[in-house]
Amino acid sequence: MDSKRKNRNLLCFCILAVLLLLLLLLNAATGSTVLSAGEVFSALLGRGDATARSIVRSIRLPRLLAAALLGGALSVAGFQLQTFFANPIAGPFVLGVSSGAKLTVALTMIYCLAHGVLLNAAGMILSAFLGAMLSMGIVLLASTRLRSMALLIVCGVMIGYICTAVTDIVVTFADDSNIVNLHNWSMGSFSGTSWSGLRSAAVTVFAALVLSFFLAKPMSAYQLGEAYTRSMGVNVRRIRIELILLSSILAATVTAFAGPISFVGIAVPHLVKSLFRSSKPLLMIPACFLGGAVFCLFCDLIARTLFAPTELSISSVTAVFGAPVVIWMLLARQKRRAQ
Repeated sequence: MDSKRKNRNLLCFCILAVLLLLLLLLNAATGSTVLSAGEVFSALLGRGDATARSIVRSIRLPRLLAAALLGGALSVAGFQLQTFFANPIAGPFVLGVSSGAKLTVALTMIYCLAHGVLLNAAGMILSAFLGAMLSMGIVLLASTRLRSMALLIVCGVMIGYICTAVTDIVVTFADDSNIVNLHNWSMGSFSGTSWSGLRSAAVTVFAALVLSFFLAKPMSAYQLGEAYTRSMGVNVRRIRIELILLSSILAATVTAFAGPISFVGIAVPHLVKSLFRSSKPLLMIPACFLGGAVFCLFCDLIARTLFAPTELSISSVTAVFGAPVVIWMLLARQKRRAQ
């Protein structure tokens, strides 16, 4: 049985890896200028046509790497929040974490632009993290009074709506020169990603992922209940704080560079759990990262090419593909309870 399970897990990882490589190539090759696979590889090696090199290395490559990196980060953040709340509906977007980060980044960007101050990557991540922690703090405060998980989810959704409404008001009254950039960012997009921004995001995301791996064993115990966790000698309060901090850092990094992205943190962990037939953190953390990267690369490809040259917001596309997964998950859960 163990041998079959290991072979199945290996096959699933291979499938995700192949899909990831295929989508990386498709994203690099398609766009307003369609390139062949040979032209893409030549451009990556610094050869071939100068225009093709510029398109691939300066525009498409940072964007597709950002989609893969941030999509994976958002999926892992969703898995951590689902573990924390023991609920498959929990996620950065639903609980208002992404919306809180969006609000503080928007306020910080407007202030800096109005005073001629350049907001660097570290400042954006810090600002988004503070907003994420503010929203999460309100949700946790509500959790002390609301014992029903359904009511807690509704509370998170309402917090998200409030933060989004305030952000929209702020953007409306921003200077005309700032509105375009703020509006595009607030709708969610991987476009305009720079190499310096990508490096900052990668350092933050991979540091959080490494720390997440160290939490894999206590997370496994936590999934079996607080009483079991304590019996295993794990500090429940500490693991809860660490889960909140890591998930907030990952969600904040995504929001800082790509804006709010919906449903990835809910749908992808559920799909990955169904694919691997497991919820073990040591397995799910890398699997969710790969799954989130594949999902966001696919959605970004659709966003760029479906109505080209008009580009859709990435959050709109992820909602179209992610929302049906959530509905299916809820129906399947209800069916299991009825049986």
